[in-house]
Amino acid sequence: MTALEDATTEETDQTADATDSVASSETDSSDSSGGHIRLEGVRKTFDGGDIVACDDVNISMDGGEFVVLVGPSGCGKTTTLRCIAGLEEPDGGRIVVDGEDITGLKSKDRDLAFVFQSIALFPHMSVRKNIRFGLDMKTDLSKAEKRERVESAAETLGLEETLDRKPAALSGGQQQRVSLGRAMVMEPAAFLLDEPFSALDANLRDHMRVEVKKIQRRLETAMVFVTHDQEEAMTLGDKIVVMNDGYVQQIGTPYEIYNEPANRFVADFIGSPSPNLVECTVERTASGVTFASDFCRIPATDEQAAAVQDGQTVVYGIRPEYLSMRDDGGQFTARLDVVEPLGDRDAIHLTSGDTSLSAVTPQGEVSRDRNEVSVAMQTDEAWLFDEHGERIV
Repeated sequence: MTALEDATTEETDQTADATDSVASSETDSSDSSGGHIRLEGVRKTFDGGDIVACDDVNISMDGGEFVVLVGPSGCGKTTTLRCIAGLEEPDGGRIVVDGEDITGLKSKDRDLAFVFQSIALFPHMSVRKNIRFGLDMKTDLSKAEKRERVESAAETLGLEETLDRKPAALSGGQQQRVSLGRAMVMEPAAFLLDEPFSALDANLRDHMRVEVKKIQRRLETAMVFVTHDQEEAMTLGDKIVVMNDGYVQQIGTPYEIYNEPANRFVADFIGSPSPNLVECTVERTASGVTFASDFCRIPATDEQAAAVQDGQTVVYGIRPEYLSMRDDGGQFTARLDVVEPLGDRDAIHLTSGDTSLSAVTPQGEVSRDRNEVSVAMQTDEAWLFDEHGERIV
């Protein structure tokens, strides 16, 4: 056995199970209404229950919807995906696909295609045979139809010149694209993808995001995609599921997640540069309500003032794009530390008091030669979180 064979044996076995699940069911691409997936209170633990990977996961995914599970490493997103695929058995809850409870079914009995994060190819097979593997397990497609599907997938993935090579002769990015192609040709009830673009370079990753979304739209097939990259989640997802510490924090569209985070974790995790989160004390006087920080007092809007109590500790959150630089007339002054070019925008990194802040401005609007700037906030765009991180306003 070669080194590559030894390194991929376990994942290859899992891939065979996951791919067999497609081959064992009749896949009809004309049925575009399938792929409705529902998770009801799914819980999965390890080490006899000592480690909770995910708990009380409730997600509804419509057929034809692109759903992204996003969160930091160890948040439970991959475990949740593996439970859907049948590679892990939940300790509790149900998984329902197109009205059928599949919680207890083996992976091979589910009409789902899984693409692993790690490379999981048959090392003794050519790229062509790896992509065609699931099709070869079926008997109702002609050789010509198989060849057409394989070559179409290879063209989309930029693998036309590698079809007769073995995996050992490919780069890591090419190997991952072969795994994706193997799922694509099957046109299953749903695709399950575990960070499939992590090994690709930036340009190819951007290209693949567009191509995969095009394919998903064309097939009208549900796709569940796991990533730790919040930018990838925002660009791909019709629906985003933000997870942390095994629990779902929020489910919504990209705009809902970005503009109306349910809690401090979601606000801080989504968006680049990250939002400004400043601990403040509520001060209520005859002249109105303000939020007192270590560097200024921020006036409250009527909605904010009605939601807080005098003396309460809150976290005031506002995205960098809602801070603007002025010659004077701002709410506070800040030291200009760094101007970071971001293409047509600049990220402005500031310090006021003991607090680090960031703003986003049009390219070149703020000179790097300045030492100090006056800063104004669009206070009606701010969020308030309580001391436990839950959203107040």
